[in-house]
Amino acid sequence: MSIEIKVPVLPESVSDATIASWHKKPGDAVRRDENLVDLETDKVVLEVPAPADGVLKEIRFDTGATVTSQQVLAILEAGAGTSSTTLS
Repeated sequence: MSIEIKVPVLPESVSDATIASWHKKPGDAVRRDENLVDLETDKVVLEVPAPADGVLKEIRFDTGATVTSQQVLAILEAGAGTSSTTLS
């Protein structure tokens, strides 16, 4: 099942965020709650965690891109590749 990874709801006084860094790339196995990407606003750096175990299928914005609240950042294929993958 594909899950959209979205920009969190930003505070009312913040109109957008910049992608500071991706911690995973497409094809990487991820664990639930593992940080996928850091978003930087003029006030704070937000971490966006994986909502489920799976494989990062697609990244829609590169580092440095400006994104807005609830925009889709990436697609996670939930459950894919995790049964035989051991993360150390």
